[in-house]
Amino acid sequence: MKTTVLGFSLFLLFTMPAFTQNVVEHAMPGFDSPRADIPHGRIDTVRYNSTTVGNQRKALIYTPPGFSRQKKYPVLYLLHGIGGDEKEWLNGGMPQVILDNLYAEGKVEPMIVVMPNGRAMKDDRAIGNIMTPDKVQAFATFEKDLLHDLIPYIQKNYPVYTDRDHRAIAGLSMGGGQSLNFGLGNLDKFAWIGGFSSAPNTKMPEELVPDPTTAKQQIKLLWISCGASDGLVTFSRRTHEYLQKNDVPHIYYIEPGVHDFKVWKNGLYMFSQLIFKPVDTATFSKYPVAGMPAETNVRTAGYPQILPDHRVIFRVKAPEAQKVQVDLGRRYDMMKDTGGLWTVTTDSISEGFHYYSLLIDGMAIADPASKTFYGMGRMASGIEIPLTGDNYYALREVPHGDIRVSKYFSKVTRSWRQLYIYTPPGYDANTSEKYPVLYILHGGGEDETGWATQGKADLIMDNLIAAKKAGPMLVVMPDANVGAAAFDESGLKTFESELKDVIIPLVEKKFRVETAAAKRALAGLSMGGIHTLYTGIRNTELFSSLGVFSSGWIQPRQGSIAAAQYDFMGANAAMINNNLKVLWIAMGGKEDIAYKNCQLMLAKLDALNIKHTYSEYPGGHTWPVWRNNLFNFAQQLFK
Repeated sequence: MKTTVLGFSLFLLFTMPAFTQNVVEHAMPGFDSPRADIPHGRIDTVRYNSTTVGNQRKALIYTPPGFSRQKKYPVLYLLHGIGGDEKEWLNGGMPQVILDNLYAEGKVEPMIVVMPNGRAMKDDRAIGNIMTPDKVQAFATFEKDLLHDLIPYIQKNYPVYTDRDHRAIAGLSMGGGQSLNFGLGNLDKFAWIGGFSSAPNTKMPEELVPDPTTAKQQIKLLWISCGASDGLVTFSRRTHEYLQKNDVPHIYYIEPGVHDFKVWKNGLYMFSQLIFKPVDTATFSKYPVAGMPAETNVRTAGYPQILPDHRVIFRVKAPEAQKVQVDLGRRYDMMKDTGGLWTVTTDSISEGFHYYSLLIDGMAIADPASKTFYGMGRMASGIEIPLTGDNYYALREVPHGDIRVSKYFSKVTRSWRQLYIYTPPGYDANTSEKYPVLYILHGGGEDETGWATQGKADLIMDNLIAAKKAGPMLVVMPDANVGAAAFDESGLKTFESELKDVIIPLVEKKFRVETAAAKRALAGLSMGGIHTLYTGIRNTELFSSLGVFSSGWIQPRQGSIAAAQYDFMGANAAMINNNLKVLWIAMGGKEDIAYKNCQLMLAKLDALNIKHTYSEYPGGHTWPVWRNNLFNFAQQLFK
């Protein structure tokens, strides 16, 4: 008999098809409409004693069609938003209807659904100012109420499994944040976790999942969804990007929509079909992601939208226009619908910041849906494509410095001007400490705002300093436009005087900075790189480090200026090599418009035996390249 059983088991092992899990589709119309021809579950109100709060609290309980106390059920704890209570899902989402319909179609496992009041305080009604600190804190306090009061009550009074594999938690908005916080913070209690349009109470990803390896082993399903036009989508996106970077399997589902029950009901519809079943993580990447509004959009603007593959959907209303294009380095023709709405989807766009314009009947204008930035010699639109991998300019929970603006009257230009200055974390507290200074210059058609806004210099420095990859320093961002032709020697000479005679003395008078050359660096991109070459090489008694990004003498236009500098270098090579601790030259690869000029310069430096380091980061003549240049250059300074 034992042989027969063993043989049958082996037969099953080798003949049963491997488990495959289908991708759950978005809800079709009617998924939330009551049906009279199917069995229905039941909604009851229960009261439980809360030792956390000190009184009785209420929760709604959904028991499935055919509920029997003779069998055991898994449990889903379903949480509401900041303005709701235990009845919010019932009144706005009709979970009993959604689940009844899914049961009738055989798409969900029989389960009990508990809908508690997530505001754990004595008076837990959603009345008055729901944003007062005590009411917001009550949502965090609910974690203790859930774990120590509500779950034990359910396990004592209902026939449920008590292990983590049969327990799920999900919620909308504030409840979505609670679900991620409580679920990921208690993986010994929950194996199935869902956040629908999770709110700002969601903890930072590094705190949610401090140990990705353990999370991979314990989580059966982690679901994150949101409406593409929801202003809170950034909280879902930052969690997704961290999980993606650390290879933690999860479903990230961004659908068209805003912050409302249309999105949340679909979240419940899809999530409920996946829990308490075998899981196939290979299907997770197949869930579509609708375009997300770019972080550079003006508030509430739905477009431009960025697709997962970094294609961008642009949309603008211009009913009277005959031709509309998007100029994003390459021009894309937009198509017009009957309502006068023009739309186009671009090719995949590289990560980071890019300028763009709308061309309406040939006239270049800024997109009214986008924030504007000074670039290309005018105010232009800009779009930020999210960076995957090590996002070194992300806004992180680290100490942050400040960007300050200092206005001054220049005796060189005889005009009022201004500087942007980054001061590192602790600058105001450490009043006896002096700091080294990096003077960093923008490119042609830009100004002193470039590194502070397009360049994200403050976030790059904050993260480097926090990681101890760079020491605290001031970063001074001047305006290199001095009224003369930018690339002619007159303009270069004027800015040299501006920097030496006005800007450096001003900074050293107003800020606590070191004044030795060893504690002073100069860098710049494109036109700013040429300024760095012109001023830096001629004044190595002032600067110990130079950074030249996407630059090199423009040939043949600047041939005579370059020749004069090479003569100076040849005569002073020993002094230059002795004074400069770092001469770092970087390009955006062969597609960088300054690439050929730079290669000619590098050959001359080699011939003159001028010590230097060369680096390439692909991306052309763009801000993603220059951000990376600052990230790498700053790590080499003042050591």
